[in-house]
Amino acid sequence: MKYFIVFALVAGLCALAQAQEQSCQVDVRSACGTNGGVSNCNARYAAIGHLEGKLQNYIQLQLKKSYEYLLLATHFNSYQMNRPGFQKLYQGLSDRAFDDTIELIRQVTRRGGSVDFSKPHQHGAAEVPEVHLNELESLARALDVEKELTTGAIHVHTSATHSSNENREHDPEMAHYIQENFLSKQAKSVRTLSGYANDLAKLVSVKEPSLSVYLFDEYLQKQ
Repeated sequence: MKYFIVFALVAGLCALAQAQEQSCQVDVRSACGTNGGVSNCNARYAAIGHLEGKLQNYIQLQLKKSYEYLLLATHFNSYQMNRPGFQKLYQGLSDRAFDDTIELIRQVTRRGGSVDFSKPHQHGAAEVPEVHLNELESLARALDVEKELTTGAIHVHTSATHSSNENREHDPEMAHYIQENFLSKQAKSVRTLSGYANDLAKLVSVKEPSLSVYLFDEYLQKQ
């Protein structure tokens, strides 16, 4: 019995020593008085290594959609279109996507990761988006964009909760962050734009839809 207790104690100490070899504290102790590094003194933990690439793709997607919305806002702000309500809607969506890009970058770096914009997006080079659309077509396009952004957020959230790497690492903090800051907001945005598209589709079905579109634009200005 004594030998078993001694063996278990030695095994436990060995396991503890092995775990400490990959700790910040060991790095600091070994670096004192030398030129050694402290590579384990970082903010990385859980599945950030598994999620870093997916988060970078989502950051680039947000930035791309911000640019597309900005082009739509410029299109409806021209003297030919003169739709200040639609311009306000798409400028707001562009600003939101850009702010989300900045916040995602902060979240990645907060968790010890990095973002490299020199790497190509997973979908390759971005094509110039079609922005010369009428009012209803633009709402349909915006709804598709919001669903694409929602799918991207779901992909990151799923990867954080159901890791596919060999260590089966999960990342509850990142999953909570995506759910709180993106999924709820995207659901509201999809609902709003789908309502706009359906309402405007009914309004333009009349024989002379110009007044209906004008009044709808006035409504958007007040939102």
